Amino acid sequence: MKPPRERARPPRPGELDGALAMAFPLRGEWMAVTTPAHRVPSHGTEVLGQRYAFDFVMPDRRPGLHLHPAGTLRSYLIGGRTRDVYGWGQPVHAMAPGEVVTVVDDVEERQWLHVVRETFLALRNALTFKPTPEVVRRLAGNHVIVRHAAAHAFFAHLAPGSIEVRPGDRVAEGEILGRVGHTGNSTLPHLHVQLMDGPDPLVGDAVPLAFERYEVLRGGRWERVERGIPRRRERIRSIDPSAEDRG
Repeated sequence: MKPPRERARPPRPGELDGALAMAFPLRGEWMAVTTPAHRVPSHGTEVLGQRYAFDFVMPDRRPGLHLHPAGTLRSYLIGGRTRDVYGWGQPVHAMAPGEVVTVVDDVEERQWLHVVRETFLALRNALTFKPTPEVVRRLAGNHVIVRHAAAHAFFAHLAPGSIEVRPGDRVAEGEILGRVGHTGNSTLPHLHVQLMDGPDPLVGDAVPLAFERYEVLRGGRWERVERGIPRRRERIRSIDPSAEDRG
C-alpha cells in the first residue's frame, strides 16, 4: 500500500512511547522491512492511515534477506512462482478480541513474481493515486479490518480465497483471519498491518502499534522483547501463546 510519497524521517523521541500493544499477528520467524522504528511515516506517506504501518516478510535462514528459493539474481532476471515465496500462505491471526467490520476477498493474485515488474506496478499506482473507495481495494488487495476496543486493525495483501471471517464476526485473540498473499500494491507476498482510529482508511488517523511479546535474534541468541516495535530487518519470531499459558 504505498501511494504518494512524502518526506520521511526517524521517529521523534517519545513519538512511539504511547503505542497500543497487541499480540504479534504471525507465527514463526519474520522481518519488518517497513517499520515506524526506522522512519515516520513508515511508508513515506500519511494517506490511508499508514503513518505507523508495518510490512513483514519471512526470510530463510541464510544471512541477509532471502525470501524466495530462486535467489536474488534469478528473482530479478527471471522471477519465480508467487506461492514459493517463504511467507506466502502463512496464517494471519487477530491481535486482540474484536469485531470484523470489513472483508475484501475477491482480488486476483499474480501467480508469477518478477521483482522489476512488481516495482513498476507499485510506482504506477503511486503516480496515479486518487483518494477514492476503489483505491483502497486496488492498493490493499484482499484485506480485513477488525474493530478493537481502542483502535481498528487493518491487514492487507491477503491471498485470494484465504479469508476465514466475515463482517460482523466476533474474533478472539489468535483466531486466524486469512493468509499472507500478494494482492494489491504488493512487490512480493508479505503482511501489511496498521492501526487506525476508525474503520475507513480514507479518513482515519494512524495509531502507533507495538507488539506485546516476541523474540529478537541478537548476537546469535534469541532475546525476549515485551511491548516492542521491531526494527528494520531485525530477525524476530513469535512466542507461542499456548506455551505461555502452560507456564
